[in-house]
Amino acid sequence: MFKYDPKSLVADEFINHEEILETLKYADENKDNLALIGEILDKARPQYTDHGTFCRGLSHREASVLLACEDPEIIEKTYELSREIKQAFYGNRIVMFAPLYLSNYCVNGCVYCPYHKGNDGIVRKKLTQEEIEREVIALQDMGHKRLAIEAGEDPVNNPIEYILDSIKTIYSIKHKNGAIRRVNVNIAATTVENYRKLKEAGIGTYILFQETYHKESYEKLHPKGPKHNYNYHTEAMDRAMEGGIDDVGLGVLFGLELYRYEFAGLLMHAEHLEAVHGVGPHTISVPRIKRAEGIDPSAFDNGISDEIFARLCALIRIAVPYTGMIISTRESQKVREMVLPLGVSQISGASRTSVGGYAEEERPTDTEQFDVSDQRTLDEVVRWLMENGHVPSFCTACYREGRTGDRFMSLCKSGQILNCCHPNALMTLKEFLTDYASEETRRVGEELIRRELEKIPNEKVKRICSEHIEDIEAGKRDFRF
Repeated sequence: MFKYDPKSLVADEFINHEEILETLKYADENKDNLALIGEILDKARPQYTDHGTFCRGLSHREASVLLACEDPEIIEKTYELSREIKQAFYGNRIVMFAPLYLSNYCVNGCVYCPYHKGNDGIVRKKLTQEEIEREVIALQDMGHKRLAIEAGEDPVNNPIEYILDSIKTIYSIKHKNGAIRRVNVNIAATTVENYRKLKEAGIGTYILFQETYHKESYEKLHPKGPKHNYNYHTEAMDRAMEGGIDDVGLGVLFGLELYRYEFAGLLMHAEHLEAVHGVGPHTISVPRIKRAEGIDPSAFDNGISDEIFARLCALIRIAVPYTGMIISTRESQKVREMVLPLGVSQISGASRTSVGGYAEEERPTDTEQFDVSDQRTLDEVVRWLMENGHVPSFCTACYREGRTGDRFMSLCKSGQILNCCHPNALMTLKEFLTDYASEETRRVGEELIRRELEKIPNEKVKRICSEHIEDIEAGKRDFRF
């Protein structure tokens, strides 16, 4: 019997099955305890001081009580609180990125993923460095500055050397005014040595989805290949941080297991990172299982409704107030519109989940990892965000200024990050509008920038930001605070 210990480096102890079961039992027993729920909500509220804004967050048990509660009034209060916390730390900014799939060769047997080794119905493909260059130019021509690279696990076809070469290629390409300024990496769990190599290559965030925190289910869903090893996979973030990567991104694939179990496990993982490394996850992703070649999501009987999905997003924002939250194009425009105010701070735009395809006019489907629900162009997504009161941001300044890990979190926790992020968002949006936007999008964006400049409280920062926006109009690029 393993004992729960958030400071342990053993997966069975920091994601402890018995602790999760006890948490769910506690949540059920207290889901109608309005006095306790009131105390939990009060604890989670932002504290506004002369030194900034502070949030205490919630433990996995406290947040699980809120998730179990079905009182409509309480649910609405959680939505209101999540909106307040999102505004306090992230304002109305939404960071933009795109995934770039390098290879779908994979040795694992994950039953929910079309890339699994036994799927003979999918075309296998691996991009050459020349093909990567074409893809990156196509992404730059849309206006993207931030990529998340993806690849199946295959030590022969996708060794770490291939990933490192690909990162080097991506960073080297400068096309017109385009440049990829941050490469995040979503590849299989690996060794401390390999994480050190990724750090030296200049990656941004290392992202690894847990898929499910339920160990028994995990092992059944991953029957073959190195990913079958639950503990090695779950302990990957600790090895990444040991290797010097201080920005890591968590995520579960909702629909594989019961959502309340996954929610508790996800928060326990965040608590573990905070307890051991002094800094929680830089991002949390909340994908839901989608249809793909040879994969029917209805075969998994733990799917969640849009309403539950919204509640999960809101409660993650409340429980882990400083983390970035990512929603991909797995979700429709309608769903993304619903959850953006509740805590989401990053979204993908104009994504293609096939290996290659950005350089092609027609969207290829023969190598897709999942169906893309939101198929709008980046220009359309940017305009939609602005029309809904958000500021699309292509900023990568914190990563390039060394504001990562605990340095980023200390700025975020004090509320001071807003003094950097808001003007940086406006300047990178101006770059997009000048270089890539349609006439209508530029019209909407220029008006939004005029309004948002007035919200910058520091007059010196406002003046410098305004001057740089004029410099961008004159042809200069890449300003940052």
